[in-house]
Amino acid sequence: MDTQPDAGIHARRSPYLERHVQLGIASGRVLSVSFPETPEEDADTDHPLLDRIERYLQGTADDFRDVDVAMTMATDRREVLESLRTVPYGENVTVGTLARTTPGLDPSSEDDQVLIRTALDGNPAPLVVPDHRVSDGPSAAPPSVEQRLRSLEGL
Repeated sequence: MDTQPDAGIHARRSPYLERHVQLGIASGRVLSVSFPETPEEDADTDHPLLDRIERYLQGTADDFRDVDVAMTMATDRREVLESLRTVPYGENVTVGTLARTTPGLDPSSEDDQVLIRTALDGNPAPLVVPDHRVSDGPSAAPPSVEQRLRSLEGL
């Protein structure tokens, strides 16, 4: 059992998103980011990453690249999401661009494009792994959250 003080579920209401930002943390790594209307009953409102996300949602640029995210999925999907993490704040990419920047993928391959869309849709930590920066791909965040994140970054 993880006994680190920040392990567990943490959530805070975001006026900008008009819902909560909820984090699942274990061993100092982000397991999940979600945007529920109502957070888990036992969610703690205090966490340094929630502080950063709050500042980001108030307009402070942050790419969250230094945040350790547990990428517990197939290697090919993990590589897509790791490439996505290199997209800077305020920049937009396409699925094709993401294919070009992910080792071993071919932007003209329909199978590789399906792989990218599947990885984006299954992203465990939207916002921290910025799937909202992919203009023609799905986001794991609810549509209203995705649109607000895109608007915040001028995309």
